[in-house]
Amino acid sequence: QVQLVESGGGLVQAGGSLRLSCAASGRTFSSYAMGWFRQAPGKEREFVAGISRRRDSTYYADSVKGRFTISGDNAKNTVYLQMNSLKPEDMAVYYCAASQYYSGGSIAREYNYWGQGTQVTVSS
Repeated sequence: QVQLVESGGGLVQAGGSLRLSCAASGRTFSSYAMGWFRQAPGKEREFVAGISRRRDSTYYADSVKGRFTISGDNAKNTVYLQMNSLKPEDMAVYYCAASQYYSGGSIAREYNYWGQGTQVTVSS
């Protein structure tokens, strides 16, 4: 089993940057593909970015391509989401998720474990 704890959210002006971190418990972190999702008020949870088990393949939603970067450090049991050029529409609760059987893609039901979320607020 994996426990995930996100950090790094906060308030930032439009055009600014934030880096989210997701720390995972357990010794088998490298066995999981990882993903970031987000949910804004009144909207469904949506995929943001994913990374494969070996951390050598990444996937992004079109809305964040070129602005967000997902990375992972298996030695530190941590996955990151670097967010640049933030826009008001990026404002949401961001969730980290782990997938035991899939590759880190965009389908939420492929992820077994979820963190509690971290709030990102972008002021215009």
